[in-house]
Amino acid sequence: MMPPELKDFMERRSRQVERSLRGLLDGKQRPKRLAEAMSYSLFAGGKRLRPILVMAGAECCGLEGRKALKAACALEMIHTYSLIHDDLPAMDDDDLRRGKPTNHKVFGEALAILAGDGLLTYAFETAAANARDLGLDGRATAELIACIARGAGALGMVGGQACDLEAENWRAKKGRGFNPRRTLEDIHLRKTAALMAASLEAGAILARGSSSQRRRLAEFGRKSGLAFQIADDVLDVVGDKKKLGKSGSDEQNDKLTYARLYGVERARRLADRLAAEAGELLAPFGRKARALRLLADYMIKRDK
Repeated sequence: MMPPELKDFMERRSRQVERSLRGLLDGKQRPKRLAEAMSYSLFAGGKRLRPILVMAGAECCGLEGRKALKAACALEMIHTYSLIHDDLPAMDDDDLRRGKPTNHKVFGEALAILAGDGLLTYAFETAAANARDLGLDGRATAELIACIARGAGALGMVGGQACDLEAENWRAKKGRGFNPRRTLEDIHLRKTAALMAASLEAGAILARGSSSQRRRLAEFGRKSGLAFQIADDVLDVVGDKKKLGKSGSDEQNDKLTYARLYGVERARRLADRLAAEAGELLAPFGRKARALRLLADYMIKRDK
């Protein structure tokens, strides 16, 4: 169960993100069906974790979270695009996402791909607008865009998805130069943790944080992001599928996961250790990082 203090923090930030996203998507001149497909997945629920991390990273470095809302929304657009594409038949081939039919099940594969493309490109336009609103100079703006691109691209999330595809039929590859433990960590440091790290660092850049602050927040994102993914793998085995809103395709497809490779209890201990190490990185931020400390703990104890 989420602690009341964290629940209040998450709900307030989530409402801010929701309002901002609707303002950014409503009334834009796009082909109607494309706009519907983009909005369908963007407003299909979810924890809004990455945008909340952007705002929390900004607050750790002295900027009001609401002033980082556009960049926060940009990270949610990127996350949502990745889910649309991950669910496609050529990728994970999932029928459900957050308890609802996946985008391609409703709009068809071609429009689902375009909806993802639309969200990805609009994200960078939106992040750049945030930098302009805050009066960031050209160097800082370039660093912001580069930070987000690294987290989302071939060195980050997209690369992690490619590694995930290469790890299919992993049992048959064991003993032939394939190291499942190293591969698994590489997948999720890229696929999940990289975008969380980028979210926190993006907030710090908008707040004009120091290089040390940026490094600490990014490393917190990597460690807590990996812990988050391990907890997700465990939930795929022991969680209530109705609460999770997905069909458990990892088990059905015999995917390489922490729960399957290490077992549930060892995976849980690894997540606990990573969350503790992540928390230690926040010491210099004092009370400003309290929400992040609570969040790191909750991410490994949630039930959905």
